Amino acid sequence: MRPQAKLIALVAVMAIAAGAALGLWQRAAQPRASFTALSGGNFTMEDLRGKVVLVNFWATSCVSCVAEMPKMTETWRKYEPRGYEMVAVAMQYDHPNAVADFVRREALPFRVALDSDGAVAAAFGNVAVTPTTYLLDRRGRIVTRYVGEPNWTEFHAHIERALADPA
Repeated sequence: MRPQAKLIALVAVMAIAAGAALGLWQRAAQPRASFTALSGGNFTMEDLRGKVVLVNFWATSCVSCVAEMPKMTETWRKYEPRGYEMVAVAMQYDHPNAVADFVRREALPFRVALDSDGAVAAAFGNVAVTPTTYLLDRRGRIVTRYVGEPNWTEFHAHIERALADPA
């Protein structure tokens, strides 16, 4: 191989490696998001640091989202005493009154946020499909992401591992 070809190959390999490293860093990094709570007030991802956090993007019109909420509630009740927090983020197109009615009817015990301008969905990589769920460790790094209803056994195993890590 000619020296020029070797240099081109080396640059290509380095570019691919840098892109892969950047992709891993972006997936692992804590999204910078500010939430507007349905109950009033605001909080950020930074406010949740030190807890294992589930961020679930959902909509009242999403059949799968509605179907998984009882399991999300069970999961929250099981793990909340150990430092688990959940934020259910209603999508931008979901009317606040519909969200409030659903939360009241289903007695959701965890935090519910409204994403009225789409900024939270954008902070998590432009979430467009519901349900989309992210699990973050105590340092705020994304552990896993599910599009659609998760495999609950696998999902609980991820939570257990994240809770076992003292950060």
